[in-house]
Amino acid sequence: MEGRGGGASSMPRREVSLPHAFKLVLGKDQDKWPMEATLLVAAYYGDIRRLKEIAKSMDVEGKGLQETLANANFLGTYALHAVCDSGNMYALQYLVEDLNMDVNKPDTMRGFTPAMHAMLYGNLPTLRFLLDHGANLHGQHKGISLLHAAAGGRPEIAKFLLSRGARADVEVEPTSFTPLFIATFRGYASILKMLLEQNADPNVCMNDQIIPLNMALRHSSVACLKLLVQAGADVNVFGSYNPLARAAEKGLTEAIKCLLEAGANPNVPDTFGRLPIELATEYGTWEDVELPFPVTSKITTVADWSVHGIISHVHMEVMQFEKKSELKRQGADAFRNEDYLKASVFYTQALKVDQFDATLFSNRSICWLRLGDGKKALYDAMECKDLRLKWAKAYYRKGAALMFLKDYDSAYDTLSRGLELDPESEEMEELLWEAMELK
Repeated sequence: MEGRGGGASSMPRREVSLPHAFKLVLGKDQDKWPMEATLLVAAYYGDIRRLKEIAKSMDVEGKGLQETLANANFLGTYALHAVCDSGNMYALQYLVEDLNMDVNKPDTMRGFTPAMHAMLYGNLPTLRFLLDHGANLHGQHKGISLLHAAAGGRPEIAKFLLSRGARADVEVEPTSFTPLFIATFRGYASILKMLLEQNADPNVCMNDQIIPLNMALRHSSVACLKLLVQAGADVNVFGSYNPLARAAEKGLTEAIKCLLEAGANPNVPDTFGRLPIELATEYGTWEDVELPFPVTSKITTVADWSVHGIISHVHMEVMQFEKKSELKRQGADAFRNEDYLKASVFYTQALKVDQFDATLFSNRSICWLRLGDGKKALYDAMECKDLRLKWAKAYYRKGAALMFLKDYDSAYDTLSRGLELDPESEEMEELLWEAMELK
């Protein structure tokens, strides 16, 4: 099934009917409604006789039917907008052809034109009539055009708009969605296909980083991904939006296959340093690992370079990570219970699993300090700092250890550097003042 619920906040949503909306706001007793609201409901249902009666009652200054109907509104909606919501062609012809109402006049609540109202409710004949009578095909409000709105789930209207000359690559702000983005975001492959056939750019970029290909992967729309690749989408975008890594992480076998066939590089890691084949092992199937294996460069840390060997290696890494997390949790529990020796043992065991975890050295350093072993506390703090040179807490741990060892000059220098990294740290500032007084 094509399409999905929800969507970009910049897109108008499909609406409730006007009469129902008024009932929610005004209650069910229409006799108590303002005349303007009653007039709009009459317009919505195409009741011309009732429309004229209400307009006559409202026209206390004798301005005439045309001007009264043109200016009467409730909650920013006018008669022509109400008619376009319902798609009543008889009333539409009356207002536009007989009363010559402005087909480009926006409502005052959201700035939507009659054509946008017709589009939102999927009223293609109404939209065609409006365009035939001078409605602006290319108009935008807050970066949203008719084609933008249609791309969010109105394939027949999108096809019609393109046939009338709507630009598939309509210009928008760098932070805004294009129609192609919206179709991809919502998973409407049929609309995406139309836009690509009209030369919409498959590599258009939003916010200097988001591309349609990753929008398709984000929502697991393999159909959209294939269309984008066929249209020339760049499959080797690097950085945090590496398409092949994203496909592997989501376990999308057909997407992995499509990207590799299009020349995606399997040796480019994601931002966490994980290769697509490693992600496929952790999140996908055996086939997901088999697909990139022949074109993936050997990972030096994997002793058995085979599909089975990679899977075993990654699973072992996952088990080790889980073991480290459990030991870290047990260490934290022991520390909270003021059993610092036991906590240090847990952190030591965790460091045997991962000797490059700066947090573990930091945690064990404070344990040694609480146990009165300043030298061990300093050693762990220095290891922590070497692993994370720009982590303020590492300098705090080292400064605290130096204070314990009465090396106040070194403590002052260390804490000064730490405070540069984290000027808001009250505990660092307090210890710095103490070092300054004692040095």
